[in-house]
Amino acid sequence: MKSVEIKKMDLKRFSALVGQSRSPRAELFTREIGWFANEEETVLGVLLIDIVDKDFTALLLGRDTVGRYRCFDQKVSMQTPQEAHAWLVDAMSATTSSGKTVFEQDDETGEAMDIFTPVRAEERLHPYFRILSTQPSHAAARGIIQEMMPHYVDIDGNFIEQFQTTGFDARVWELYLNAYLVEEGLFFERDHHAPDFIVQKYGHTVAIEATIVGRKGQVTDADFDRLMEMTPEQMKEKTRDEMPIKFGSPLFSKLQKKYWELEHVVGNPLVIAIADFHENQSMLWTSTALINYLYGVHHEHHYDEAGKLVITSQKIKKHIVGSKEIPSGFFFQPGVENISAVMFSASGTVSKFNRMGKQAGFGDSDVMMFRMGTYHDHDPDASMPRMFAYQVDETCGETWAEGMSLFHNPNALHPVPEKLFPSIAHHYFEDDQIVSHLPEFHVYSSMTTIAAVVSDEEWERRQQNHGG
Repeated sequence: MKSVEIKKMDLKRFSALVGQSRSPRAELFTREIGWFANEEETVLGVLLIDIVDKDFTALLLGRDTVGRYRCFDQKVSMQTPQEAHAWLVDAMSATTSSGKTVFEQDDETGEAMDIFTPVRAEERLHPYFRILSTQPSHAAARGIIQEMMPHYVDIDGNFIEQFQTTGFDARVWELYLNAYLVEEGLFFERDHHAPDFIVQKYGHTVAIEATIVGRKGQVTDADFDRLMEMTPEQMKEKTRDEMPIKFGSPLFSKLQKKYWELEHVVGNPLVIAIADFHENQSMLWTSTALINYLYGVHHEHHYDEAGKLVITSQKIKKHIVGSKEIPSGFFFQPGVENISAVMFSASGTVSKFNRMGKQAGFGDSDVMMFRMGTYHDHDPDASMPRMFAYQVDETCGETWAEGMSLFHNPNALHPVPEKLFPSIAHHYFEDDQIVSHLPEFHVYSSMTTIAAVVSDEEWERRQQNHGG
């Protein structure tokens, strides 16, 4: 009989494949200590230690009829990790030799969403979707997204059509939120059409509704490479009034929905999760506008005679652009006490999926990715962020949570417990200033560059074709 190779897996790869099959309950009494797969990854294995009894468990996982990795065999109460590892390898080898690759669970319904096969005519497809679904440069993103689809619940029944056409940005943002909430180890409830997510843990329930600052008009192929070229002064000017108004529009639209009156939301915190897609790479510079608008203040800084950083706040009364005028301080407007917090990230983009997929082993090895950006400097006297740059590969440890912020409403009727979202930045408003609790590595913004590696012969051929 042909020998079966059982290899160790990187946790990032295992997590990308297993996804929501993990139960958040497991972390209350077990801890994962080893991850394994056969060569084809049709059978996965995980070793766990019982943190109470200090004995060991081994689980075997394979795809069910929908395509989700789920446990189909296990052995518990083993006394040593060596015993558990030996049983796991033997069981995985025997299952692999049997040739079985699908492991029915008798409770499957439906099928995984095939979001990359077009359901509309070519001319109706979003230009970014065409790139994501076909180009080798985005194979890593496709790979990790495809593993999410067997778990993803399409409440409205139109996710695929919108993802491929006019709702591409909004649906990418929802997928990103889903990935982050899974990583945070929260229980999901997807039985209602709105809000988008109901998550639970530690006896708390939080409702989350997703929205975006969208683009004006239909996106065309010509828009893909178009970038706004602005000076720092122009960005500052847009941040002062134009962007607060852009953020204010979807936030107030969601406020009118009064989700807090729904039976499954009443008495629980309600969060609006917003991202900015109004222009290519606009999320690199618009977060300050959101902060100023939410709290109705902007901060000035200077250094005193001792070289210490001094921060002062100045109130903002309103934002005006042309004939459009709105009051500043979203959290201080009538009715907004029902919104517990606003969630924001500048990273909920296709580039994020591409990086997360690359570091989990998806994609073409000939495609290289490089990331550069800014992150928070924890020096109390630092007034500017620090820079970082690295090549994206399987040694990287980026998380879905990286760069996510939760802005807490100081007037919230139902505040959000910080312990439900421990991996992200939390911002509060105290004594007319914003007070932030930040992770050790908190990214403000980043850009990803993609390069394809080709042979000398292929490069020469392309040069000749280009010259012709």
